Amino acid sequence: MEKISNSDHMIVNLTFKKVVDQYLNRLEDVESNFRKLYISSILRYVDDHEELVSGIKEDEIAFHKESISIMLSDLFPAALTLNEIKAATVPFSDILFNKTQRLKNILNDAGEDFHLQIMTGDSFDTFRMSCGVILNNYYNKAIDLSRPIFVHIPDAKGSDRTYRITYNADFVDININDKEHELSSQDIKELLRSPDDQELWRKSFPKDSYTFNGFGIVSFTDVTMDAAISDLKTILLDSSSSKKDQTDKIKTIFKKIFNLENLQVGFTSFDHFENTFESMIYDDAKSFLLADSSEKHCNNALCADSYSHLIKNFEPLVITDVDDYATKIDNTYLTDNLKKNNIQSAIFYPITKGSELIGVLEIVSLKKFALNSFNVSKIESVAGYIKAALIRTEEEHENSVKALIQTECTSIHPSVQWKFEKEARRILKYRAREKKNEPFRDISFRDIYPIYGQIDIVGSSDARNQAIKKDLMNQMDKVGEIFAFAKAYEKLPIYDQISYRVKEYCNELENTNIDANSERDIIKLLNNEINPVMKHLKTLSPKICELVDVYQSEIDVTSGVIYKNRNDYDNTVQAINDSLTSLIDSKQKEAQDIFPHYFERFKTDGVEHNIYVGKSITSSEEFNIVYLYNLRLWQLQTMIDMENQFYAVQEQLPTVVEAASMILVFDNTLSIRYRIDEKRFDVDGAYNARYEVIKKRIDKANIKGTNERVTQKGKIAIVYTNEETEREYMRYINFLQHNHLIGSNVEHLELEDVQGVIGLKAIRVEVLYNTDASEDTLTYDDLVKELNL
Repeated sequence: MEKISNSDHMIVNLTFKKVVDQYLNRLEDVESNFRKLYISSILRYVDDHEELVSGIKEDEIAFHKESISIMLSDLFPAALTLNEIKAATVPFSDILFNKTQRLKNILNDAGEDFHLQIMTGDSFDTFRMSCGVILNNYYNKAIDLSRPIFVHIPDAKGSDRTYRITYNADFVDININDKEHELSSQDIKELLRSPDDQELWRKSFPKDSYTFNGFGIVSFTDVTMDAAISDLKTILLDSSSSKKDQTDKIKTIFKKIFNLENLQVGFTSFDHFENTFESMIYDDAKSFLLADSSEKHCNNALCADSYSHLIKNFEPLVITDVDDYATKIDNTYLTDNLKKNNIQSAIFYPITKGSELIGVLEIVSLKKFALNSFNVSKIESVAGYIKAALIRTEEEHENSVKALIQTECTSIHPSVQWKFEKEARRILKYRAREKKNEPFRDISFRDIYPIYGQIDIVGSSDARNQAIKKDLMNQMDKVGEIFAFAKAYEKLPIYDQISYRVKEYCNELENTNIDANSERDIIKLLNNEINPVMKHLKTLSPKICELVDVYQSEIDVTSGVIYKNRNDYDNTVQAINDSLTSLIDSKQKEAQDIFPHYFERFKTDGVEHNIYVGKSITSSEEFNIVYLYNLRLWQLQTMIDMENQFYAVQEQLPTVVEAASMILVFDNTLSIRYRIDEKRFDVDGAYNARYEVIKKRIDKANIKGTNERVTQKGKIAIVYTNEETEREYMRYINFLQHNHLIGSNVEHLELEDVQGVIGLKAIRVEVLYNTDASEDTLTYDDLVKELNL
């Protein structure tokens, strides 16, 4: 027989005295004559077997097997021997006795070569556990120093089962062998402060300092499923191991959970964008649903019953007998694939994320009825962990999709994001399966309606040139004044020469429009000949010094030029554009609610926008022409709002500018293509290019037979080609007139041809403006007076 493992630091006396004491106490309290007779017979038996009280040597345990069993009959009831897994034990050793029949069966199944080890002789944990019993039993401290004990015991099939061991030391008495080893309260506190200090603990509990009298009871609980779930969680969270290792471990874990040796595990992912089942190309998991196929549309892969379970209701599909199930369904694709792999029973468990199916967990067996509706509940205990891992994998894949789009296409409007994601998924699948690079293809959208509009600053180039001209004239005036004073203090010919040239440029600026050449010449004179001598001029007199300081405070340090009026103009344009883009962006949220569409806007000397709408733009909604009409009306109303915003924002700005608005109505559908090399959308095809030509030229077009441009301040020009469009927009105009947003004056115009585009017409309407001071509307002329244009 094995030696007691912990005898190096304690004296152990195997005795059952505490059980006898309990019987004596019960004999005094029990009222039932039958129970008294039973207890008395036990005590008489003990009198005949005094070794049960005095102590049994470890090599005598087998000899006293029967007397020990009788002594422990209350603690080990015969009725539970096939249910409970427990045994008595020499305290803190691996010596077990009085085992229940179930424990004996488990150890027999483990084989002759298996040796159960619960306590390890050199284990500090076991030593500390025994110290905890001393602190609790001898020193009356409520301290739990034990740690969970788990053992692995192979079953008859060779698969390890996991058991958690509970140790009961209620039947152990502890005596101290020498009072000099007795611990003070301070000693105990110090031990508890240093739970891992082995030297301190072994010094505080020296060898043979205490005697353990009694026995322990160890109870085994089968926690194979709990341990398997914990292992599964660890594996699913471990991203460092290979996919094949993970797959093999998961297969082993599910065998433990179901306690089935011939069980296999698979997984099939589901692409809810395409409604297709796909094999796990980013994993080594097998797909029993698809077998040799890499993907299949769900309608073709499933019968009506399996479709209802997995796709419609997100319920597990349990097939207890594959052959029988195949005779009852119309589409045998699934069952045919199962038969190919000799699968006789299966559970297909849907894994969902919100209202979307992301994949199907497949548990299959080679035996009929091995998998059924009763053991499907075992999957539910681990489904949450699998779901979390799959969601993480899906999110990582989505991040890869987004990263690929970002690399290849930069920023993409949300309305068409789905199609770019579809292309990115195609590429990633191809690369994963074929192990070859695959380029990003151009994305096209066919049969869509374009909607274009712009609000432009009238005469923006002239206005900016006038601002530059004012700045230069202002600067030249200041320079002329400074040199006039300088000539009075220093009679230098160079001052006369500079003064002459300054005067010449001033005359030129007053009489002609500034151009790039004259601007460049003036700036050269300022930077090369005038600004460098200002430091010297400041020394001539306090008056000149003051003039120079004012001059230098106004010029731009980098360019040496005064930019006040030009900055005022640029800041005005920037503020107007920011305000207009903010307005149309907020209005876009309303427009997207009408029907999802592609939208883009650009800042120029004003703001222009493109809208593309049609059935190919969205994959989720059915397009109807009524949505186009709604968006056209929305655009016209938004253009009126932008006109109002254009002038309203100028009340706080240094410069006042004017706007002219235009809408281009293109009646035919066209195609647009996102060109990967240029990273932008463009019309697709030579015929569609006609639309781009009109867009770029139309705001400069004149009314037929005149020199008057179609775009005019205070008005919105609606350019079109046919009478049906005219009737459509007149309905919108009548409605907006009724709401006091458009004036009563409506012009019907014919336009000159634009680069071969003939037959263009326009409706021109006047905008009615609202002011904060009054709810009344104003015409453009009234607005001009109010803004003092």
